[in-house]
Amino acid sequence: MDRMIWTAVTGMNASMARQRMIASNMANSQTVGFRSEVMAQTPMTLVGPSLQVRSMSDAAVRGARMEAGPMVPTSRALDVAIQGQALLTVQAPDGSEAYTRRGDLSISPTGLLTNGEGFPVIGESGPISVPPGSDVSIGADGAVLVANPAAPDTPPQQVDRIKLASWSGSRIEKGLDGLFRVVGGGALPTDAEGRLVPATLEQSNVRPSEVLVEMVEAQRLFEMRTKLIATAKELDEGGASLMRLS
Repeated sequence: MDRMIWTAVTGMNASMARQRMIASNMANSQTVGFRSEVMAQTPMTLVGPSLQVRSMSDAAVRGARMEAGPMVPTSRALDVAIQGQALLTVQAPDGSEAYTRRGDLSISPTGLLTNGEGFPVIGESGPISVPPGSDVSIGADGAVLVANPAAPDTPPQQVDRIKLASWSGSRIEKGLDGLFRVVGGGALPTDAEGRLVPATLEQSNVRPSEVLVEMVEAQRLFEMRTKLIATAKELDEGGASLMRLS
């Protein structure tokens, strides 16, 4: 009976991991630019001198659905949505490049251009900074334009260009902080064809109705595996009783 119990326990662990993933997707259904996570679950078998009979289950978040979410106009100059499959490049806390689709940008008190999570946006010359008190706008090609409010007749000047990265042909993975990174380290190349939609935000691509159905299915599967352990216990106790009678 230990084989049945071991299989059921590994299945319960996989069900709990799936429920955590579903809860994360549900909690981020309104997060700007969020990519819903997907899980891969594979059966495993212990290899040893005896028969390979203890089939286990291994489950983990392997990636995210990269399809675009709905575009919503905001009329805010620093909001940008990304057309196509390009990714916005930001600076992770460790100083490395990371990538996101979140485009609700703002200016920090120190003049850095940051996204809604506070990560500095990277341009052609590193993290983008603008003069304090200037009017900032962003072009469709990612150009960051700065105008002096005291000189309204002076045309805006370009201070940098947002790096839009292409992940085509590269392996990327999503971290717990919601940022994408290149598997094994490194940086993605610039997407020369990447374009932005100013004054627009891309919403999460999570479908709430589908997530609710997945949550119900995951809970029922967990209950089934719990009952399997109880059944294994009853069978084990019944076998022990027969042995005592003999």
